Amino acid sequence: MTTQYDQPPQVAVVPPAPRAPLARRAWRGRPEDPSWARPAFWALLAATFVLYLYNLSASGFANSFYSAAVQAGSTSWKAFFFGSLDGGNAITVDKPSAFLWPMELSVRIFGLNSWAVLVPQVLMGTGSVAVVYAAVRRRFSAVAGLVAGAVLALTPVAAMMFRFNNPDAMLALLMALACYFIVRAVEDGRTRWLVWAGVAIGFAFLAKTLQAFLILPPLAIVYAVCAPVRFGKRLAQLGLATLALVVSGGWWVAVVELWPASSRPYIGGSQHNSFLELTFGYNGLGRINGDETGSVGGGGGGMGGGGGRWGSTGWGRMFGAEVGGQVSWLLPAALILLIAGLWATRKLGRTSVTRASFLVWGGSLLITMAVFSFMAGIFHQYYTIALAPYLAAVVGMGAELLWERREESWAGWALAAASVASGAWGYVLLGRTSDYLPWLKWLVLVGGLLAALGLLFLGRAPRNLALGAASLGLAAALAGPTAYTLSTVNSAHTGSIPTAGPAGAGMMGFGRPGGRGEGMRGGFPGGMPGGQSQRNQGQGQTPPGGAAGPGFPGAQGFPGNSRTGESGRMGGAGGAGGLLNGATVSAKAKKLLLADAGSYTWVAASTGSQNAASYQLATNKAVMAIGGFNGTDPSPTLAQFKQYVSKGQIHYYIAGGGMGGGMGRTGEARGGFGGMGGNSGTASAISTWVEANFKKVTVGSATFYDLTRKKAS
Repeated sequence: MTTQYDQPPQVAVVPPAPRAPLARRAWRGRPEDPSWARPAFWALLAATFVLYLYNLSASGFANSFYSAAVQAGSTSWKAFFFGSLDGGNAITVDKPSAFLWPMELSVRIFGLNSWAVLVPQVLMGTGSVAVVYAAVRRRFSAVAGLVAGAVLALTPVAAMMFRFNNPDAMLALLMALACYFIVRAVEDGRTRWLVWAGVAIGFAFLAKTLQAFLILPPLAIVYAVCAPVRFGKRLAQLGLATLALVVSGGWWVAVVELWPASSRPYIGGSQHNSFLELTFGYNGLGRINGDETGSVGGGGGGMGGGGGRWGSTGWGRMFGAEVGGQVSWLLPAALILLIAGLWATRKLGRTSVTRASFLVWGGSLLITMAVFSFMAGIFHQYYTIALAPYLAAVVGMGAELLWERREESWAGWALAAASVASGAWGYVLLGRTSDYLPWLKWLVLVGGLLAALGLLFLGRAPRNLALGAASLGLAAALAGPTAYTLSTVNSAHTGSIPTAGPAGAGMMGFGRPGGRGEGMRGGFPGGMPGGQSQRNQGQGQTPPGGAAGPGFPGAQGFPGNSRTGESGRMGGAGGAGGLLNGATVSAKAKKLLLADAGSYTWVAASTGSQNAASYQLATNKAVMAIGGFNGTDPSPTLAQFKQYVSKGQIHYYIAGGGMGGGMGRTGEARGGFGGMGGNSGTASAISTWVEANFKKVTVGSATFYDLTRKKAS
């Protein structure tokens, strides 16, 4: 049995005709398409681009940890290649460097500013929408592609992360490309598409290591089963794709591992200066079982469900208070449409591209959701952007397929069920932020229910009424995520753990072991400072507990509500030096560091990366982050630091900084917050040696030590 969707794309069977000019083909699209289809596609991309650009500079440098690495890579090609946090190449970030390259090239061209850092992410978001549209459009209608693209563009977590400088934007784009290439490969069995899929996943590995491999099982299985070539050739093609993956993702790893450690930066996030250790430990199995190297707790809930420091685990995690508002708006509907799509295609032949499309995108959705639901290690809400392209494609394909079969009563019931599910779930999610547009949840619920009533009678209703019911259902389904997306683009997002939506929409569950995590509402141990996310919704307020110094507001510890444009920090004497955001750098401090800056490799050094990153971004000069992100990496050693000082390579040491055992790399809390304060033995030894031997310089509330001036005996 075949359907219209399993015929070769119509463009392939159109009789040969003179090719139209490129510009006309770009605007007109396929000859058989309605005249509005291609202009609507370009309008979707333009709207996505403008939406993501809106208010972009409000976020400043967003995640200052990665922005500092971008600054470094824009001044040093060695830092560019390795992903160094500083232009002096002392230590790298805790990821491969590929996701930094577009931003670094942009800054090299346009200079160091917020737009130069973040616009490449916007372009990746727009590109992801284009890829999802193209993938769906190949086997379905232009309307299906437009619906899929709109769902992706209006997913709140996507609107946030495609405007933020974490690795996830590049990861989402490359994963979508891999799915697209697999669908193309299943169409005609050509090896090149499979190889391109391997290349996409390989480069995704260079963006966020092993997360890129989550979707390998469904992609490989779908091609092995569904490709229209003999079985032996399928296996050989998969072997070539694997080789392409290894080469595209492994060349950089090989260079880093073979490069003499003495002449490259230390691999941040590892305990033994090894990228392989970082990949398979902290960035690999540690994320699954919670046993991150150097962590003080991990997930607590394990793989069996329950609660932990990263929120409750189990099948409900994607729908819980911490994650639900980020991505799950259409997830119930997507699951219904996926099941319905597979049922509708159950009698098609082995090589059905329609069914393969559902298996590729749906399989990727399910396996990623399962891993996220049960991983016991570090987990943040923004990781769920990985689900958005898969979810969007399933919604577009499923809605289109059921619409075309609407004369069959079961298809109408399935569409009605999807409409009820999206309306009811939107009502629940909007109810969690009861002060935000309280009337909207009722419109979403009523709209979804009314649409469902109309969809039940699709087969017997006039076409205009059927279209009205379908349009009402789509509008009701998208109303909630659209509102959250508009709130997201209208807010500043800084720090290392951003969340989308209005205040209260993404409360991270840093709870006690064995119990559900509490909201991230300022204060410990149930939450983190800065309110429910790292959005800066006020300006100019001094955090409670003292003056806003360079990452240390107050002497007693953690501010309960950091909502300033530069703060969002954690403080305390000798404690944390900028968990969520970096430090406030005064004009006087900047002037101090820039004095004779050209004579030094590093104008300063500070424990922990957030403090160091703030000064580096303020001065556009290299600042050494002792111990990496949280000050616990064993680099540099005291002996190495003394050597740097004796050679006159470091001018100042900035007092404070570091997270001790409490906070993890890339702003990811690493277990618990109960033993925060202090640094690794190496960082503490350096601090003690500096304080005992060099002259203190106080600038406002910031304390520096001049490493060129010995303390008087």
